[in-house]
Amino acid sequence: MIKNDLYLKALRGETVERPPVWMMRQAGRYLPEFIALRDKYDFFTRCQTPELAAEITVQPIRRFPLDAAILFSDILVVPQAMGIDFKMKESVGPWLDTPIRTMEQVQNIVTPDVNDTLGYVFDAIELTLQKLDNEIPLIGFAGSPWTILCYCVEGKGSKAFDIAKSFCFQQPEAAHLLLQKITDTTIAYLKRKVEKGVSAVQVFDSWGGMLSPADYQEFSWQYINQIVEALSPLTHVVVFGKGCWFALEDMTMSKASALGVDWTIKPEFARTLTNHTMTLQGNFDPARLHSTPETIKKMVNEMINRFGKDRYIANLGHGILPNVPVENAEAFIRAVVEWKPSTQF
Repeated sequence: MIKNDLYLKALRGETVERPPVWMMRQAGRYLPEFIALRDKYDFFTRCQTPELAAEITVQPIRRFPLDAAILFSDILVVPQAMGIDFKMKESVGPWLDTPIRTMEQVQNIVTPDVNDTLGYVFDAIELTLQKLDNEIPLIGFAGSPWTILCYCVEGKGSKAFDIAKSFCFQQPEAAHLLLQKITDTTIAYLKRKVEKGVSAVQVFDSWGGMLSPADYQEFSWQYINQIVEALSPLTHVVVFGKGCWFALEDMTMSKASALGVDWTIKPEFARTLTNHTMTLQGNFDPARLHSTPETIKKMVNEMINRFGKDRYIANLGHGILPNVPVENAEAFIRAVVEWKPSTQF
């Protein structure tokens, strides 16, 4: 039994004394001990070496009173497993020498046996669970099929992913075949993570907000919902779509246990769109962690009071920025842990 199950209680919609807290990208770039490993090992070596991935996962847990850990990995390990050879290029980010632009390329992409191609992730889960020793839950994750497609077609990061969008609109048959292959691989991948012992999974739709509401339904949500349908009988599924507030009503009709929201939506409006029935996660602007610790505490208290303590997971509205002072990250976490109803305004 997990000793601190506050995160799981929130996912189940149970009454809690305070909301649980964790931070997206908490295992990473802002911690000096992470930077020390980053300087020794390249990015995908860290992802693909179970001992390193487990160590990075628990680094923030040693420092802060977090209510959940999230496995250190990357969304691009899934397309790598499908034979799409992503690299991490210095000062560029994700890089693909030959982007996916034709139906022939899509047809040649394999749907792999995840045990063969992603075994290092599952080994990292085992090692991490040993280190966590049932103190807090471990979260597994994957990118949404649409977000993975964006990188596969664009070949790198982008501000607008115009090439990826044009591919979908000009070659919809190829786009849907690629999306389905990514979806099938992701389902198998997340199912195996659950078998290895993660307590919940999160789907990151980082680029869903690039699409119109109608295109979001066609090219993103229907594939995310396949993942939710497949995983929800096995575990809690959290869906986070950055910039996707327009889809919250549809998401609420799904079997997801929680929905992540970013900082561009008011807590009250998010509650209205989800009919006050859904556990919500978010939505502190990561850049606001550059405020003073005193301001951060005040803003966190206000955020909790506006969302309400129940059916709520305190988090950032996207991943923590690499230049955030460690003491400010701690101020955010401690503000949640120390929150009391008496702090309401």
